[in-house]
Amino acid sequence: MTVRFTQKTKVEAPRVRVFDLSLTVEHHLGSMAKSGERVISGVRSGVMKVGDEVSWAARHFGVTWKMTSRITELERPRRFVDEQIRGPFARFRHEHLFEEIDGGTRMTDNVEFAAPFGPLGRLAERILLAGYIEKLIRERAAYLLSIARK
Repeated sequence: MTVRFTQKTKVEAPRVRVFDLSLTVEHHLGSMAKSGERVISGVRSGVMKVGDEVSWAARHFGVTWKMTSRITELERPRRFVDEQIRGPFARFRHEHLFEEIDGGTRMTDNVEFAAPFGPLGRLAERILLAGYIEKLIRERAAYLLSIARK
């Protein structure tokens, strides 16, 4: 089973600015500060481009997790996709869309993931992971919203 959800956020800033902020390593780290996220290898700073990889370590549920993601698709300033290539999920894909709207940008996050471990993983998806990952994406969007206005 795969969990899927969509998060939409209106940002009162130009699309190119919101797009670039979303691809910047430092702003990803800022948006995940509560979990102590840090870069452990790969691209360490700046705006990422297609093919770039970064390995992150962060503390969730009292455990330090490591995940390597790659920018697999990029159409500046309309969309990009990052996908887990190594890490705790059986599959993790995050599509970021940016549309010009009156007064700014609509940022849409389409997230899909699947937990490993068969039936036990599916149970964890429903009980723990779906809500937790949605909360992380909301927090990330709120962070981007706050810095895009500056």
